[in-house]
Amino acid sequence: MKGGMQGMLKQVQKMQAEMEKVQTELAGKTVTEEAGGGIIKATVNGKKELVSVQIENEIINGGDKEMLEDLVVAAVNKALASAGKMAEDEMAKITKNMLPPGFNLPGL
Repeated sequence: MKGGMQGMLKQVQKMQAEMEKVQTELAGKTVTEEAGGGIIKATVNGKKELVSVQIENEIINGGDKEMLEDLVVAAVNKALASAGKMAEDEMAKITKNMLPPGFNLPGL
């Protein structure tokens, strides 16, 4: 039984190292989502940090401040959701077959 525990511990340590590697890699990956038919674009990295927001001149010159604010919020929220999905998918590659069904790791 002792050998089984050591093997399991090694497997957990390997999974932890792989997860740390993926988290580092996610910081360099980005997703971009848009709102208003591309008038607003928001880019978020895999750590769910907003990297950039692009706003087309036509909406700025239009002067509709409330619509601009709503579109920025929509684009950012879509990008955050996509970044979260990207992170989940990357982590799932590591944890697949290592965790029991329905078991979720905190922070994902």
